[in-house]
Amino acid sequence: MELTPEQCRAARGLLDMKQAELAERSGVGLSSIKNFEAGRTGMIANNLSALGRALQTAGAEFIPENGGGPGVRLKKGIDPRAWRGL
Repeated sequence: MELTPEQCRAARGLLDMKQAELAERSGVGLSSIKNFEAGRTGMIANNLSALGRALQTAGAEFIPENGGGPGVRLKKGIDPRAWRGL
């Protein structure tokens, strides 16, 4: 999965997750997340995978490029704040 900065921001928004919470859950540095989401820097593959896993575990589902652009949605039946109890 090729996670984009836009998908990362959108997934956090859907999950009501702060950048600091994503940093804690993924093990990726907060400044790295801030810079990635702002489009200032890229992200190494290991960190991209860690971000994607953390967001998916919390309930995000990433939609691949299908002609309409990549996207993100909540997994069916997921309470957007339920991840806090995981």
